[in-house]
Amino acid sequence: MNILVACGGTAGHINPAIAIANEMKLRHPDANILFVGTENNREADLVPRAGYKIEFVKANGFTRAKTFKAAKHNIKALMTFAKTSMKLRKIIKDFAPDVAIGTGGFVSAPVMYTASKMKIPSVIHEQNAFAGVTTKMLAPRVNKIFLSFPIKNKLDCPDSKCLLTGNPIKREFLSKTREEARRELGIDDDVPVVLSCGGSLGARQINDAFCVMAKLSAEEGIVTHYHGASADYKRVLETLGDTASAPNLNILEYIYNMPTVMAAADIVINRSGAMTLTEIAALGKASILIPSPNVAENHQYYNAKTYSDVGAAVLIEEKDLDGENLYALVKELCSDRARLHQMEKAALTLAKTDAAARICEETEKLIESLRK
Repeated sequence: MNILVACGGTAGHINPAIAIANEMKLRHPDANILFVGTENNREADLVPRAGYKIEFVKANGFTRAKTFKAAKHNIKALMTFAKTSMKLRKIIKDFAPDVAIGTGGFVSAPVMYTASKMKIPSVIHEQNAFAGVTTKMLAPRVNKIFLSFPIKNKLDCPDSKCLLTGNPIKREFLSKTREEARRELGIDDDVPVVLSCGGSLGARQINDAFCVMAKLSAEEGIVTHYHGASADYKRVLETLGDTASAPNLNILEYIYNMPTVMAAADIVINRSGAMTLTEIAALGKASILIPSPNVAENHQYYNAKTYSDVGAAVLIEEKDLDGENLYALVKELCSDRARLHQMEKAALTLAKTDAAARICEETEKLIESLRK
């Protein structure tokens, strides 16, 4: 079986694609899996690290803004789309996929459009409750759409084409206990551990709050921190100066062993993208969620509210984010094991851990039905 996978941009699009590919490889050990992405985004690093080959193409996203500048941008994106489609036809013809799978990011649009036009069975996965531009554009063309949440905005396709599966996560997120992860990281069982980051592309406001929190925490040495600063990494180190080398601070550009670090953590501080929340729920972690206000339909706020409403998370809007208050909240939670335990139990009630298997099963059914 030959499987073409399209993903790009953020880890929120890339990690579901890798999770699906990993599941397919378990089910079909002889499968050939080829990713398509862009060479200047996170997939260029994460996909080869996962052991998969990737072909690079050029792609630009479309903007919804209604301005002259936006119109110029969209014209340029459309021209890039047309050129990329020509290259994709050769990639697809040479690879001869049995199915094409897209998990979002603007590179998915030309890949899945071209695959569907070439009559390749095609499926896409939408991570969020509000379908993005790529999903809305591809909905009429692909054979199946897998959803993580009941969709809030209407897609131009029959409801029968959509299937609610949840978000696929890597099996590694389910393979280690807190104790095993801490042994691997060399952390004592009774030490409070906080994991913080702002998504795979980083978040300046979260990084700024972390710097304030880190300086206070380094003085006390009570809490062990793991922080992923992403694109802000150098600035964070410069802001902290000598404090960055404090023994209780682990500041990284990107946390590649996220399943291990998250398993070891007592509290996760992060944005509230769909994939982050899926991982938090699967591991049953208490969280402090800071939704990005710069997303379509403010969907991250509603994602986070789902978790705070059941007591799984504390929701802090970005306008209210303050490093000193954040550290005070961390200490308050770490000292209240009963509350942390209740938050962990609440998070587990939101977990869906079989999404990758369901997506693969439905994709296999699609391939078989179209072969008849």
